[in-house]
Amino acid sequence: MSSKFEVRRSKIHGSGVFAAKNIKKGEFIIEYKGLLRSHEEVDAAYDGEDETGHTFLFTLNEDFVLDANIKGNEARWINHSCDPNCDSEHIDAEDGDKSKDRIEIKAIRDIKAGDELSYNYGIRLVERHTSKLKKLWACLCGSPKCTGTMLQPKRG
Repeated sequence: MSSKFEVRRSKIHGSGVFAAKNIKKGEFIIEYKGLLRSHEEVDAAYDGEDETGHTFLFTLNEDFVLDANIKGNEARWINHSCDPNCDSEHIDAEDGDKSKDRIEIKAIRDIKAGDELSYNYGIRLVERHTSKLKKLWACLCGSPKCTGTMLQPKRG
């Protein structure tokens, strides 16, 4: 575990990740880890499970997903916020091998010790955003900027 953060109960949802010391804007915090799987493997593994609106699946690229349910690290506990203090950054593998791409979590503003770390999950669904889906993906961040859902607007 890093000395930069600690995992504990969150007011947003379940567990959360909190700064153990001040973190500067632009600072690397943690790499998001999980079992590398194809989209097809993930669909097969989780098909038919009740949707909870919560996931440890992180789309790495058009070919792969990081499944933090398996081989995940503390990054999986970073909660969503509509007014985040972190961002997820996709890092392309130098050799072009998409299976070696990475996701890094970095601070997008100065973060004080004790503050909960968060980023916008950026969930985009192909299907229509029904009331049921908005409820399933409800946001509980508590920010004055909260949209009420983790779903992102459809791109025009």
